[in-house]
Order: sequence, then structure tokens, then C-alpha cells
Amino acid sequence: MDVIEENLHYFIEKHGGIYEAYEEYGNKLHEEGGPLDKKTRWLIKVAISASCQYEFALRTHIRKAVASGCSREEIEHAILLVAPSGGFPKMMEALLVLRDEMGDH
Repeated sequence: MDVIEENLHYFIEKHGGIYEAYEEYGNKLHEEGGPLDKKTRWLIKVAISASCQYEFALRTHIRKAVASGCSREEIEHAILLVAPSGGFPKMMEALLVLRDEMGDH
């Protein structure tokens, strides 16, 4: 179990009701919030996490993007799009996270 999962398990154990409400909100927003398909939603979340330099969220969103059928190239493109609005350094940091998640060394 990695640090992200470990921390999530801790949060659920200590604050289960809050987690359930948050998950319900997130699921409703994803499934009923609008016309975007699943892959597009996860690519947007990858870009937002990259722009915010939120590493753990970025790792989670990369994993969920892959699970929803996004290719590495699609995820990388979403990250590259961060540079013009969010900044080149944020994009480069997110690219490192993607490479790590994909097993590049």
C-alpha cells in the first residue's frame, strides 16, 4: 500500500461519514454533472491537479485517467496544456509525476 492509500484509509477510519458524503458528492458530480465523457473528466482533473501542484491528487487522477481508458499520450497532452496558463515549471513537475507513475526511471 502506498502513502496515498494509507492516508485515505486513515481518513476513512477517523472520518468515515465525511468521506462518504464527499464521495457521494463527487460521484454525483461526475455522473450527473454534465455532458463530458469519463476520459475527458479525468484529463481535466489531471490538468487541474498539475496546475495546482497537488502531487497526491495528480497521482490519483493519473491512475483514474488510466483506469478510465486514457492513454499515456492523452494524459501527457493534458499536462502539457498546463504550461501556457499555469506555468512551465508546474507542467515540468507534473511531467515528472507522470513519468514516475508510468514506471519511467
